[in-house]
Amino acid sequence: MRVAIAGATGVLGRRLVQQFRARGDHVVGLVRSASGEALVATLGGESRHVDLFDAEALARAAAGCEVLIHAATAIPVKARPRARDWVMNDRLRRDATRALAACAARIGARLYVQQSVIWVARPRDGTFFDEDTPPHPSPPSRSAYDGEEIAREAGEQYGFNVAVLRCGWFYGADAAHTRWFATQLRSRRLPIIGQGEALLALLHLDDAASAFVAASAAGQSGIWHVVDDQAVPVRDFLQDFAARLAAPPPRRVPVWLARLVAGAYAIDFFTVSSHTSNARFRRACAWAPQFPTFKEGLAQVVASWKATGLAS
Repeated sequence: MRVAIAGATGVLGRRLVQQFRARGDHVVGLVRSASGEALVATLGGESRHVDLFDAEALARAAAGCEVLIHAATAIPVKARPRARDWVMNDRLRRDATRALAACAARIGARLYVQQSVIWVARPRDGTFFDEDTPPHPSPPSRSAYDGEEIAREAGEQYGFNVAVLRCGWFYGADAAHTRWFATQLRSRRLPIIGQGEALLALLHLDDAASAFVAASAAGQSGIWHVVDDQAVPVRDFLQDFAARLAAPPPRRVPVWLARLVAGAYAIDFFTVSSHTSNARFRRACAWAPQFPTFKEGLAQVVASWKATGLAS
């Protein structure tokens, strides 16, 4: 395949370049800086310096590619992100999706793959949800749902397939949020809020990348939830992570107290369950995670840090 990737220098994008190249596919990384061009080259891809909001420039850069992947994000790494911290991420999800979908139409791509998040359909009551659950996104995930709709409507209008992958919470050794969690756990500043019974739907970044590769190879239209095999209570995740880091056990704080110091986004993440399944995606795209639960995934993360001296 010839694949163009927007966001090729991010933690997901880097893995995409590597995994597609390992299959023998030709990869064009759509990047926004000279340093990004150099990075894509070191990973074995061909780089194109381009504005992700310029459909004509994107079409010139991605000419000849049959698959176009939107993996560009700008998720804020803060304990309490404000509305302005989400502006670029929202723009990438909406405006860049419009430009990339128009690019897909102009170059005659057979498939457009859109990164999204499971939270667009998560019920507030924490019950199980799947791809049939009506969407009701929260403010931070509203732009992700808008991006889904923009991509699907373009596919219907111009005749290319659209695969939407709603992913769980990414983690990995080089992910900023994972490193932030580790730093906070070591200093005992990341507590268990309430009983810690809310379920986390996780996804190791290596498995996220393999899911995008599997969806590209399958070439089907659809919306799928991509998570690992077992949701985990927040309490178990934080306690296990702390133990692997030889950090003190996390404290517990009541929800009311946490609300005084953390924003709604953080409180929701730690207190509202994200209980869904990868079953449909496994069947549709013949995919299975390399790290089926957080235990295998965290073992790999911490081992990687120890090997590079980051876990000391």
